[in-house]
Amino acid sequence: MERLLRYIGKDIQNIQFEDWLSHKPEALRPVAAKWFSSIKNCGEDVQDIFHDGYPIGCVDHAPFAYVNIFKTHVNVGFFYGAFLNDPHYLLQGNGKRMRHIKLKPEEKYNDHAILTLIRSSYQDLKDRLQYGY
Repeated sequence: MERLLRYIGKDIQNIQFEDWLSHKPEALRPVAAKWFSSIKNCGEDVQDIFHDGYPIGCVDHAPFAYVNIFKTHVNVGFFYGAFLNDPHYLLQGNGKRMRHIKLKPEEKYNDHAILTLIRSSYQDLKDRLQYGY
């Protein structure tokens, strides 16, 4: 059984979300803010941290979801996304564990499906923490 990834000490950067956001393309800021707020609001036990220059939602220092802003899109990513139920086929990527959704401000999305994936990712991590897998 693999150990869960955890961010502690030197892994965590001292960056404030609003400062980070202010340096990103203006059109992408509302998209990132909306979905990172959804990540943070999954539960009272969610810690919001920065690692590798982008914001991540964690529980007990173990990450479950993140947002990152690129030139023309926002990624909403999931650390164990390969294991999530994705009936709307929103998740992209082919890594061993991680998946993401690529969002562009001019496109329409199924907000309910995205929120369901975020909440599922949170619950998946809580299960992993509880059952040690």
